[in-house]
Amino acid sequence: MPRFKKTRKFAVQRKILKMTDARLKPEDRVIRKKKKDENDIPKYEAPQTTSALFFNYNTQLGPPFLILLDTNFINFAIKGKVDLIDGMTDCMYAKCIPYLTECVRGEMERLGERYRLALKILKDPRIKTLTCSHKGIYADDCIVERVREHKCYIVATCDKLLKRRIRKIVGVPIMSVGQRKFVIERMGMGV
Repeated sequence: MPRFKKTRKFAVQRKILKMTDARLKPEDRVIRKKKKDENDIPKYEAPQTTSALFFNYNTQLGPPFLILLDTNFINFAIKGKVDLIDGMTDCMYAKCIPYLTECVRGEMERLGERYRLALKILKDPRIKTLTCSHKGIYADDCIVERVREHKCYIVATCDKLLKRRIRKIVGVPIMSVGQRKFVIERMGMGV
């Protein structure tokens, strides 16, 4: 006589007794709740937004616009053959004052001979230099910290990681290079 193989049943649910089942003892019917400890409660703290953001509109932004330049924005502007100040004026329809932090200038100088044209453009007297008082020479951290402190800047960058960090800061617009012109992202709204 042949033997039949017994296969295992898949997705079998275990039966669970309800609290109203007659087979349960009265002391087992008590629903035990975990005591909530004050230390276990997660505390969510959002950064305090400034009062300059009225209905998510940044009132500190206005002509003349103050624009913080990043290294790759300058390089992309050169590759796209767009003049910095004329391109900003065409994008914003107002006077724009480009600012460069010491960290960004140092980063451009460290890039070497390949970027000598960018360094020559940065010597333009219309581009103002901001002094840095922080430790370190990383330009992205410098820009993010400056924008967190003062919401009066528009950040000009093409760096994806820096854009992602700045989008988390409420009320700071981002300018980038696209199709041989400058484009601005979320100018009026803070969210």
